Amino acid sequence: MWTYDVSYASTSPTYTVCSASKGEPNDPHPLTIALVISAAAAQADTADQTRSDTKATLGGLPIFVSAIADPALPGIWSEQKNLMLATTALDDKTKSLISLAVAAQIPCSYCIYSDTLDATHATGATDKQIAEAVAVAGMTRAMSTIFNGMQVDFAQFKAEMSGN
Repeated sequence: MWTYDVSYASTSPTYTVCSASKGEPNDPHPLTIALVISAAAAQADTADQTRSDTKATLGGLPIFVSAIADPALPGIWSEQKNLMLATTALDDKTKSLISLAVAAQIPCSYCIYSDTLDATHATGATDKQIAEAVAVAGMTRAMSTIFNGMQVDFAQFKAEMSGN
């Protein structure tokens, strides 16, 4: 059984002094607990820094950011910023159309709304391009349903698709 003796050396969670013991009362493992508390403090600081960066990048802090748990926020924002907002191998219109097509298949009304605005206003996608992207996503999902539901032989499928 684990027991915890927590004492604070200061008001900052970064400076928390803790000990833990399992079984024997004199068998402390302070490093284990201290790391957990230090990590929690670092997550809070990192989440606040991420909110500041998000606000600076987007010109405001969208409401959905407050719905993201602090430990998850830095990673989610980093992925969004480095993949969707940065210059990458895919142009912005292609990224928007992919995101919209996937959102239509999930379905996610929030994503569909946001991705449609982004595709039309920010990247100049036409209604025909949007319709085609969504149709391709729908066709892919439909064919996947057939392949998986009918348990098409995967080895034979691969051979046929490879021209063998």
